[in-house]
Amino acid sequence: MPSFLKYRPRGRSKSVYIGLALLISTVIIGLVSISAFERDLPSLAQLHDIRPSLITKVYDRNGVLLKEFYNQRRILVPFDQLPPYLIDCLLATEDRRFYSHWGVDIRRIFGATLHNVMNLSLTREGASTITQQLARSLFPRVLSPEKNYFRKIKEALTAVKIERTYSKDEILQMYLNQHYYGRGAYGIQAAAQFYFSKNAWDLSIQDCAVLVGLLKAPNRYSPIEHPDRALMRRNIVFNSLVDYGKISQETADSLKLLPLEIRPNQGNFGEAPYFTELVRQYLYETFGEEGLYASGLTIYTTLDAEMQKAAEQALVAKLDEIQMETQSRYGINDPLYTIIAPDTTRREGKKRVYKQIQGMLLAIDNETGGVLAFVGGRDFDKSKFIRVTQALRQPGSAFKPFVYTTAIDNGFSPPDLFLDSPIVLTVGGEEWRPDNFDLSFNGEMTLRDGLKDSRNLIAIKLMMDPLVTPQQVAEYAKRMGISTPLVPVPSLAIGSSEVTMWDMVPAFSIFPNGGVRKEPFFISKIIDRNGNLVMEKSRIDQEEALSPQTAYIMTNMLQTVVDHGTGYGARARGFTRPAGGKTGTSNNNTDNWFIGFTPQITCGAWVGFDDKTKIGIGKGEVGATTALPVWTEFMKVATAKLPVRDFPIPPGIYTATICLESGKLAVEGCSKVVTDIFTDATLPKEECDLNHKDSRYSRDDQKRFRIDDRSRNKDRF
Repeated sequence: MPSFLKYRPRGRSKSVYIGLALLISTVIIGLVSISAFERDLPSLAQLHDIRPSLITKVYDRNGVLLKEFYNQRRILVPFDQLPPYLIDCLLATEDRRFYSHWGVDIRRIFGATLHNVMNLSLTREGASTITQQLARSLFPRVLSPEKNYFRKIKEALTAVKIERTYSKDEILQMYLNQHYYGRGAYGIQAAAQFYFSKNAWDLSIQDCAVLVGLLKAPNRYSPIEHPDRALMRRNIVFNSLVDYGKISQETADSLKLLPLEIRPNQGNFGEAPYFTELVRQYLYETFGEEGLYASGLTIYTTLDAEMQKAAEQALVAKLDEIQMETQSRYGINDPLYTIIAPDTTRREGKKRVYKQIQGMLLAIDNETGGVLAFVGGRDFDKSKFIRVTQALRQPGSAFKPFVYTTAIDNGFSPPDLFLDSPIVLTVGGEEWRPDNFDLSFNGEMTLRDGLKDSRNLIAIKLMMDPLVTPQQVAEYAKRMGISTPLVPVPSLAIGSSEVTMWDMVPAFSIFPNGGVRKEPFFISKIIDRNGNLVMEKSRIDQEEALSPQTAYIMTNMLQTVVDHGTGYGARARGFTRPAGGKTGTSNNNTDNWFIGFTPQITCGAWVGFDDKTKIGIGKGEVGATTALPVWTEFMKVATAKLPVRDFPIPPGIYTATICLESGKLAVEGCSKVVTDIFTDATLPKEECDLNHKDSRYSRDDQKRFRIDDRSRNKDRF
């Protein structure tokens, strides 16, 4: 009998079976556990589509940065632009075997475990590799911040998957661009800009050591809040470089003698705050919260940063002046005085002293409709109410151009006569006796002079004419872009219905644009994080609101307002370019306006209190003394680099001298004559046949009044 059949040690056989069973059970349990963990780990698709949260940047039309929107302020830097010392500092401090392990450093795990056992777990030695730290940063929802062994297993498995998906250099690039460095800086570029006012690729070895030192605890080792701790941590990084063999001990010792050279860039990327808030609201509605704050969009707007600065300065300077004048008139130079000793201050004065007067300004490009300047209020920090788009205010006399436009478009001419005299109207069963601002009456006036001098009674009587009517005026205003409800009552002629600046400025731009309304807009182009075009304003949204002839006549009449009327303050303040516009003061002096234009730009300025308190004392301030100076100072800057142009005259516009008594073409002997412009339909065809006793012109003048085609004869009358 063979010897191997004679003896079987039963105990050894049993041990083998038990060992095999335990091994198989362990493998099965391990596989089941890994399978269970796998369900909670990031998928392969997620690993291939890692998109760190990036900044959305908003620029003006010339590439000037206006604003950044972000949850995490991060700017990506490719690996080949990262300074070598930064990589050395990182590896020396965080993971010296990074290029030799496969996501998990087994040797380091055993060392950390031994350390924890030796210290009875009172302190825990970290064993996470750079890849594990990256996994924790990229997938915080999967890998919770709690320190336990289940999380460590998930973290290790995720790190292995990352290593199988990306190269070592790509992992380092992601790590440095992903990590938080404190003070809202995510990623190495944002940190370099904030702490050192430089780009990541320009960092020195000292800078790199400081930033790598922050990785352990950004708040604790902040060089701004805790410079002593930051210095100590930086020097630890230098020691690590020595141990890692990247620098000598002598070099490290000399580097440790250097002070921290922190040059924090705390510049506020918050130019044009009301405008960028408008942009933010649009982006939020279009792309959602994630798209706005994390997708890294690049937004190019129509705003001109130089014009914007001029607008803000002009508005704030005038508002400060009005505020100080109001205080000085009541003998109050310190707003706190009003609060501390209210009994010594007249009630009306007190109410206006510590209540800030507000203002707004909107300027658009006539050629495109793009917004050039946008000031929604005096101080965005104190009031985020965007008055340009949100404030409903009475336009006062600034509404009169809509009345005159309706009249001109329905057969009236600038020299038509109306009587500036008292009138009594019945409105809602009650008598209404409107007045002019100065409570005087000038008698017979042309429509041109009525608009030039902003006579309320002329505007009201014109609107009540059967060819005009409040209903028609409201329809014309709507056609020109006024979207707020307009009540068709007699007081509409003097601006009783509330409007927005966002509607009024584009409506006025119709005049210099030859009757064409161009929809205002403020974003010209949007680019995604990969440089792909998301949106571009390639077509101007426009429609004809008025005939070119009506638009030109209104332009010409509004030029008279600026050259000789209530808008003359612009000329007195040195603005000499061809321009038209209209002042506006609400009936109770709560709103002061001026909206005006050149051939290239239309701009509106408004001054008032949010709660509709009267501006000034006595009769109060008017648009010509508050809003017009703001408009003028802004327009002097806004047009400085633009060529001087006049308003183009369309075909069908004629200049003629007429007799005011007959309304016909003037002849020798006519005593009351005026030269003005007409359309084909309104140009008088017959000569005056009245027998005038008093003649302004003698036969010696040898002059017959002639008709000029204004489209050919460019001379202004």
